[in-house]
Formats: sequence, structure tokens, C-alpha cells
Amino acid sequence: MTPPRVVLDTNGVVSALVFASGRFMALRQRWQSQQVTPLASHDTVSELLRVLAYPKFRLSPGEQQTLLGDYLPWVETVQVHTTSKDLPPVRDDHDVMFLALARTARADALVTGDGDLLAVRTQFEIPILTLPEFEDWLLQRR
Repeated sequence: MTPPRVVLDTNGVVSALVFASGRFMALRQRWQSQQVTPLASHDTVSELLRVLAYPKFRLSPGEQQTLLGDYLPWVETVQVHTTSKDLPPVRDDHDVMFLALARTARADALVTGDGDLLAVRTQFEIPILTLPEFEDWLLQRR
């Protein structure tokens, strides 16, 4: 069976990369064992680069590159053409990129803990799932 293609929001990716013992560690193991294929666009990777450079993480440029090396090789990149006017309205404009990526790529799911994205889940044709919901969804697909 083909691994599900999923959009992971930046917070989820950063949590999986930076907090190795956290609840997102299983997500990292899933993409590295090719149980899921993360999807990314120019905008989502740019956002990831920006967030990894936040002073609160205290990551050197070398550490940032190492973390990217634990993610980007497993990513399928997608050129996004969808505009925000074609998508459900979200309160935070920065979240539009995840909806646009999910729709353009015809993702199987969008995984997020972001309340603004979760608020539009009934208005979007692709499942928007929290991490626990995603884990349950994966089990049901087997």
C-alpha cells in the first residue's frame, strides 16, 4: 500500500525534530520509515527555516541543517497554485499555505494542532486531524 501523503504544519514538524522524546517523535519515525510521505511547498519550507532559527530553540546553523537533513529527504515537494480565495477563510493568514498545499497536492490528510486550521475542518474536503486523530486514522487505514 502506498504511504499516505500528508501535510504537517510547522509546529508539528518542529516538535518532531527538536523535541526528540515528545509525543511527536512517533511522527518523525513514521516519515523516516516511509509509513507517511510529508508534503511541502516553497512557503512551508521557508516557514520551517524561519522557525528553526528562533532564538528560543538555541540551534546553531549547523544544528538547524542537521534537523533539516532529518526531514527534507523524506519530503515530496509540491508547487502550489491554489489561491486563498479558493479556500475556507482562516483567522491566521499564515495558515493558508497549509490548506493550499493540501488541496494542490491532493493530500490524504493535514495534521495540525492549530486551532485556526481545526476550526475550518468541516469546510475543507481533506481531513484536518490532530496528532492523536491522525494516529487513529492511520490504524484504520491498515
